[in-house]
Amino acid sequence: MSLQFILHYGMHFIAPLGIAYLFYKSQLWRVYLIFLLAMLIDLDHLLADPIFEPGRCSIGFHILHRYIAIGFYIFLLFFKKTRIVGFALLWHIITDAVDCLWL
Repeated sequence: MSLQFILHYGMHFIAPLGIAYLFYKSQLWRVYLIFLLAMLIDLDHLLADPIFEPGRCSIGFHILHRYIAIGFYIFLLFFKKTRIVGFALLWHIITDAVDCLWL
């Protein structure tokens, strides 16, 4: 198991639990679930050909990882009702961007 793998999946599964605990303790499991559901944006990988390519950075390539989508995720931060969703989606993008640094 590589350091890249541990970092990537740690940022997807462990860090969100820490974020939820530190900032949203009263809603810990709800917020953690939102962070996990934010990974559904990876469904856009199914539209790529090939679906998985080890050397491909998803930022800017896949539809829900494009800069226009990232702008929308930032926009969600400005509204209380969508802030956690926006934060979770941006955390996913940050995680994928860190993964791109390994390429």
